[in-house]
Amino acid sequence: MEFTRVTTNPRQMGGVPCLRGLRIPVATVGALVAEGQTTDNILALYPDLEAEDVREALMFASEAVRERALPLASGG
Repeated sequence: MEFTRVTTNPRQMGGVPCLRGLRIPVATVGALVAEGQTTDNILALYPDLEAEDVREALMFASEAVRERALPLASGG
């Protein structure tokens, strides 16, 4: 998948992936969704964002952890 709304710039936010060159990190959007915020709530908090930004932020975060081994608690 090609991400057209996620940008990185080493001179902005230390190169952290942000949305459309804005100083709004992908991780911030992901955390808001994890807290139970709706897309409409996120757009109200960050008026410069668009609904597609929220969707792509979640897709980007999903892809970022797809093939990585993460420390998880055992199920048994």
